[in-house]
Amino acid sequence: MEAETDKPKWEGKATAKLHKHTAEKVWPLLGDFCSFDKWLPTIHTCSKVDGVDGLPGLVRYCAGTVPDGNGGGVAKWCHEKLIDIDSVEKCLSYEVLDNNMGFKSYKSTMKVMPIDGGDDLGGCKIEWSFLADPVEGLSFEDLAAYVDQSLQGMAKNMEKELEK
Repeated sequence: MEAETDKPKWEGKATAKLHKHTAEKVWPLLGDFCSFDKWLPTIHTCSKVDGVDGLPGLVRYCAGTVPDGNGGGVAKWCHEKLIDIDSVEKCLSYEVLDNNMGFKSYKSTMKVMPIDGGDDLGGCKIEWSFLADPVEGLSFEDLAAYVDQSLQGMAKNMEKELEK
């Protein structure tokens, strides 16, 4: 039987477009590492555990409910550490520390950029990429679909906030 550490890493990427808003307007929302409960539909709590806001080393606690397929939900939580943040490039990277979701290793990068690398007048896009060890009881397709659905929800919530 193949050991968990012998399995190849899962690598994926999702993209969401915000046609009405520039990267300059979207980045402050995404760049606030401890505000994901405002944007990510499945997260109900996101709070600082340790570190300095906006600096690498900041650790957040995120918790939410994931549908269980039977009309109910399962409480999921994790501690995530900000590895890098660059306000000029409008990107941040983080890793999952302890969690009850089965992640042994998970690193992610989120970037905000003009659509098609243009001048930002046509809106912007958010790109969420990840690299993870396989998760027991989950397929790569399940994780990729979760990241994509989560990002689409984040983009909708950010658009609503920026419309105010």
